[in-house]
Amino acid sequence: MIFELLVFFLLLSILVLIHELGHFLVAKRFNIKVEEFGFGLPPRAWGKKIGETIYSLNWLPIGGFVKLFGEDEAGGGRVQIRSAKLEVRSENKDRAFFSRPVHQRAAVVIAGVVMNTLLAILIYYVFLFISGFKTELPLIGDHKFAFVNQQNTTEIILSDIQDESPAKKAGITPISKVIAINNEPIDTMDEFLTLVKGNAGKEITITWLDLKSGKTQTSRITPRVNPPKNQGALGVGVSAIQTAVLSYDSPVQKTLSGIIHPFNLMVYNFEVLGKLLSMAIAERNVEPLSEGVSGPVGIFSLVGTILQLTDVKEKVLQILNLAGILSISLAVFNILPIPALDGGRFLFILVEWVTGKKLNPKIEGYAHQVGMMLLIGLILLITLKDVLTLF
Repeated sequence: MIFELLVFFLLLSILVLIHELGHFLVAKRFNIKVEEFGFGLPPRAWGKKIGETIYSLNWLPIGGFVKLFGEDEAGGGRVQIRSAKLEVRSENKDRAFFSRPVHQRAAVVIAGVVMNTLLAILIYYVFLFISGFKTELPLIGDHKFAFVNQQNTTEIILSDIQDESPAKKAGITPISKVIAINNEPIDTMDEFLTLVKGNAGKEITITWLDLKSGKTQTSRITPRVNPPKNQGALGVGVSAIQTAVLSYDSPVQKTLSGIIHPFNLMVYNFEVLGKLLSMAIAERNVEPLSEGVSGPVGIFSLVGTILQLTDVKEKVLQILNLAGILSISLAVFNILPIPALDGGRFLFILVEWVTGKKLNPKIEGYAHQVGMMLLIGLILLITLKDVLTLF
């Protein structure tokens, strides 16, 4: 548990710090005063002032912030509204965020998104190099990934091994993938069911891959003629999972793979979320959508599952993949035009640039405060859902 926590916080810390470092470095480049560089959201647990900036650790470990001089309270991760007025002493006004030109404020705001995008690209170059520029993704529907060679396959997954069942006695473990029966490759659920039922009472040889250890094994097993109710001939749960095998083969594909792969992942994830949202609306039930979203607790649970893998290479690849998808997701989520997020701030700056008029800072300040409250509430709801799912 301690090791899983260390890996989880290290992963989260890198993603957050890289994001906030983008804001910090660009603000410093334009000589905008940085009042605080915080990990987590207030209230503050610890802080140390170095130069003109306070570096802090905060009690809510759900992100971070860079508080700029002359910025509203939400810029410091706070939900309380003390004052929406952005007033500073005249001698310091030239270093205030709100007094800088539009292009400088825009650059500061989107710098975090750019940093997370660059980090995801770097991670996926490493990931694909280690994996031989080939990877697999579970496939929902008939999605076609762009600028990569794709081959769709069906995997037969065995789970829920029943006690005293033929599968249990043969040493088959959940979660396992069926590779062949009697040396015949299994590509569809129909092939699997036909061979198992057609050999009821006869010994067959199953070649299977333990997805936790990464080891391929062979077991001799005799399907039951009259199995107990709801257990089946082998005493296992069986599911068919569509998988897209993606391979970057040409020199151009390999050169651009670190950019193409996270782009494909985001397009695919938005398509899946769209389908889940449509399902939730059609069924008037938010459960399908909520099951497709995870917060810190869900991510921690996934880290624990990855660290249980016995194959070191697969473990490294899965950690890299998780870091990559989190980094690019953080970038995409933050650029959404939602108040309190980078995208919301960028939208206000864009409106000012188009209209040529500075918006009322009081209105913008309140908008970001409300956005911050809604985001924290959403995170708490997702965390509660993850905790209930975990236990």
